[in-house]
Amino acid sequence: MTTTPSSRPKAPLPGTRVRGSASGRPIMALLDLLGRRGTLRLLWELRDGRPQNFRTLQQSMGGASPTLLNSRAKELRQAQLLELRPDGYALTARGLGLLDELGPLDRWAQNWARALSR
Repeated sequence: MTTTPSSRPKAPLPGTRVRGSASGRPIMALLDLLGRRGTLRLLWELRDGRPQNFRTLQQSMGGASPTLLNSRAKELRQAQLLELRPDGYALTARGLGLLDELGPLDRWAQNWARALSR
């Protein structure tokens, strides 16, 4: 099955039908977005706030396919978490804020890993 540009999926956004939620509750939209292949890696690679051009970002992501990177970048731009500047892709203030909010989850995961290794 081929897709046309108008039939390609758009970013999961609050208020729209997303995986796991017909109502598009904000948390469900966020979990759908973050659960897509390559999304968290893309956010992670831009965590320092410095823009990266497409090729550098692709290399930072372990040679991610151009199709995957383009799709995720488009979705994150639609979600207002990523922007394309003249010097490359960078997280918006909202995107950086999301990474700050994920900090407690990272700490929880680190504690979990330590507990499992005992």
